[in-house]
Amino acid sequence: MSLLAIPKISFKEIQAHMCKVYNSVGCLTAIKSHLLRHNINEFKSLEELIDFQKSYTVVRREITSDHSRLIELEKKTLSEEIEQLKILIQAKKNEVEQNLRLKLENLNRVLDNLPSTYTGIFQELFGELKKTGTRIKIRFYEVRFNSIIRNAVRRPTNLLFDKNNRYQYIISHFSEAVAESGFAELQELERKKRIIDEVTNLIYGALGEQKAVSEMEKLSDDYILINDFTCSFSRPIYSGQQRGYIKSIQIDHLLISPAGVFLIETKNWSEQSLNNISLRSPVEQINRTNYALFKILAGKNSIPNVILNRHHWGDRKIPIRNLIVLINLKPSEEFQYVKILTLKELVGYVKYFKPSLSNNETEKLAYYLLTLNGKSV
Repeated sequence: MSLLAIPKISFKEIQAHMCKVYNSVGCLTAIKSHLLRHNINEFKSLEELIDFQKSYTVVRREITSDHSRLIELEKKTLSEEIEQLKILIQAKKNEVEQNLRLKLENLNRVLDNLPSTYTGIFQELFGELKKTGTRIKIRFYEVRFNSIIRNAVRRPTNLLFDKNNRYQYIISHFSEAVAESGFAELQELERKKRIIDEVTNLIYGALGEQKAVSEMEKLSDDYILINDFTCSFSRPIYSGQQRGYIKSIQIDHLLISPAGVFLIETKNWSEQSLNNISLRSPVEQINRTNYALFKILAGKNSIPNVILNRHHWGDRKIPIRNLIVLINLKPSEEFQYVKILTLKELVGYVKYFKPSLSNNETEKLAYYLLTLNGKSV
């Protein structure tokens, strides 16, 4: 790649006299993506995620307790509403019954007041028709007396039936009622717990990576840090040491400095994890990344020929050093081509090396590596 093709990158947003930092740490990016895929977006920090995991049992009990109180309140409310409905229904029945009796009294009075004899045939015919109609009305109200009262109170009676059934269910099956009330909330809590538990290792990994970043931010602005550096290769790189092809690389931190490039893999591992033979070796991973980066920086038509000032002795190289930073503790063993450090040793170790690149060369190298980040070459 030509240096002319490398875009200008502004450092205006970075606080002066501090290490210049790019990208979120890889574990944090992976956590965010995982949570967003599952529509979980209320957590604002790693600490909030850890607090959620630690308080899960307490929160679950609180939800059950809250819904227990809700069911108790519902039971009390139902009891009051049932009594009110009974009074309402009885009052309505009394009102309708009184109105029906008044109607019957009026109809019987009308019937009694109708003449028993008539002077003409038409008057007699009309009078008989009126008597018949009145008797039919009286008969209708007498036969339908109880059903009219029931229809008048049908809706409050049905409501009373439903509320009474619910009240009896709560009394007989209180625990089941509480479980049903809190089901949706508890189910959502369980879902969040399950999804967050899937990234527990990433959460503690991100904490470790952020601690490493905080340490490196103490370095001067001669240092440039690229977090979660990734690169893939359109033509895989063959590694004899790895006995295979390298298609892509990923490293937690790429620190570009006047002393060269530091490949830094951060592990927030416990002693148990350190001794777990099933976990992938970070030594193997970082050596693999080192080789691939070396091939990029030292190959034909490589960028150092453009970035580095020429020396009369010959072509210069860019030093690439491998560091594994353990947050808590480190193994006592030493490993080839890799320096194992604790977090407290990191900054002192990096600053130990004498500069071999000018500030201008360091920035050009950083620009170049930033253009490779996340790309295929």
